[in-house]
Amino acid sequence: MLSGRRDTGAAYRFLRKALRIVSNYPPSSITTDKLASYPKAIRRLQDEGLLSQDVEHRTSKYLNNIIEADHGALKRVIRPTRGFQTMRTAAVTLMGFETMRMIRRGHYNKRGCRATGEVRLINQLFGLAA
Repeated sequence: MLSGRRDTGAAYRFLRKALRIVSNYPPSSITTDKLASYPKAIRRLQDEGLLSQDVEHRTSKYLNNIIEADHGALKRVIRPTRGFQTMRTAAVTLMGFETMRMIRRGHYNKRGCRATGEVRLINQLFGLAA
């Protein structure tokens, strides 16, 4: 989720969305960087019953580096497109970059007609007419 600031509200929305995605496999630990808004957001999720009370919150820039390093290539692609007019434009553009990167890395691997499957995926994600 794209946010203009990294405040507690943004951290809460991000974690809530992530928990919804992995609802079948609830986490036993959450690793974040040392931003002060994450512990507050995790406590709020626990108070609301959306997150188990025994979830361990680890803060480590080294454990989080795996995720951060993955965005390095994306940051190089985004740099020339700086100066988005709105957050919506930035979010849509980043979604396109991430989708194309997933396809290139083989994260979307449909058996059978590979090119046709990729075209179908793009049409589903962005609502384009074939």
